[in-house]
Amino acid sequence: MQPRTKDMTSGSPTRLILMFSLPMILSNLLQQVYSLVDSVVVGRIEGVTALTAVTASGWLDWAVISIAIGLSQGFAIQIAQSFGAGDHRTTRRACGQSILLSAATFLLMETVSQLSLYPILRLLRTPEDFIDLTALYLRIIFAGMPLVIGSNLLSGFLRSVGNSRTPLVAMVLATFTNIVLDILFVAKFHWGVAGVAIATSLAQGVSFLVCLWAVIRLPMLHPQRDDLRPDFPMMRQLMRLGGPIAFQFIVISIGGLILTRVVNGFGFIFVAGYNAAARLQGPLEMVGGSISASLGTFAGQNFGAGKLDRVRKGVRSCAFITVAIALLLAAVIIPLRREILSLFVQDDPAVVEQVLDYGSNFLTVMASGICALYVLFTYRSALQGLGDTFIPMMSGFVELAMRLGCALLLPPLIGEWGVYLAEIFAWLGAAVLLAIGYFRRIRALSRRMAA
Repeated sequence: MQPRTKDMTSGSPTRLILMFSLPMILSNLLQQVYSLVDSVVVGRIEGVTALTAVTASGWLDWAVISIAIGLSQGFAIQIAQSFGAGDHRTTRRACGQSILLSAATFLLMETVSQLSLYPILRLLRTPEDFIDLTALYLRIIFAGMPLVIGSNLLSGFLRSVGNSRTPLVAMVLATFTNIVLDILFVAKFHWGVAGVAIATSLAQGVSFLVCLWAVIRLPMLHPQRDDLRPDFPMMRQLMRLGGPIAFQFIVISIGGLILTRVVNGFGFIFVAGYNAAARLQGPLEMVGGSISASLGTFAGQNFGAGKLDRVRKGVRSCAFITVAIALLLAAVIIPLRREILSLFVQDDPAVVEQVLDYGSNFLTVMASGICALYVLFTYRSALQGLGDTFIPMMSGFVELAMRLGCALLLPPLIGEWGVYLAEIFAWLGAAVLLAIGYFRRIRALSRRMAA
């Protein structure tokens, strides 16, 4: 049976965005589940040191993988716009050229990341307690990069044409695979952080194969032989959309890596508590990120069809819904913060108590500011769907400036609370810029279409 597609250029914008986002929410929930299972299994079986080795890899892992993810998000914009305009030939060509660009990106990223791993970890002042474990974990994760890139690329293809169910199925199977392999490799074979990394990579492989099966069965997403020959005009167009998003992620990652260096300067216990709480950022941002990603597909298809009024309605609905969800999440998470964090940590009671103190403080600040992140997601996705990737790229510089300013200037004044606040101020600054950019973009497009 052929996988389904969805035309989002007619019908209730709110209903379309919410219904399309539900499989994405479930998919991202499952992705967060298997990420959290990694932490729970390694933390409770191998202890605080192994847990910190895995969680401390977060920003460096993201710095490498996010380049490919940013490119694939930009490529998906072109595919959504072509599909919305009913131009299946251009859709297939965009898919083929996206595959070529992603392959080239992988070769470059794999070489650089493996060769520079230890120098970067030392530059980040990674404590000697776990630097070798973190390096081992990241080497295995980077070796599995083709599966991560392929899974994200093909999921983007499918969502661009309104199919969010197949990525959900892929994530269900990947999550089940990861949980089973985590328990097998860590609890039974005692492979430690290596077992967690291998399980994660194999789970991504399952996701990739499921998405590949669906893409092959959708004619408009299945590039022909000619579509896989270099087409430099199409490549330039794809890089015009994907390049700024990837660069935006690079800039954000630089800020995150410098923040990691600041965090590492506070010592092992603080690093363990901070990173345990940071592991929950993914689950906290999951719902808003999924709804906003749905908005990006909605905006892209309707922009391709010339229906800006529908884009406006969709953005208003998305902003209202995501802010309400953010406030609800904060009301639930803050009272339970210590109990939630205690699920990850098992070690000497005195160590655990200190880790939970630091982690609880950071989780309180993060949950309180998640509303700003949801606003950021909404306007960034809307701009990207409208073909503007420049302002989102500039928002990355704002995040960098705010994150670094707080991380470097506030700790001498208010201690570790300056590190906690760095993330929130980065979100606030970027959200303001993106909101202004969206309203200017929509006005300019309205005038252009009316002329």
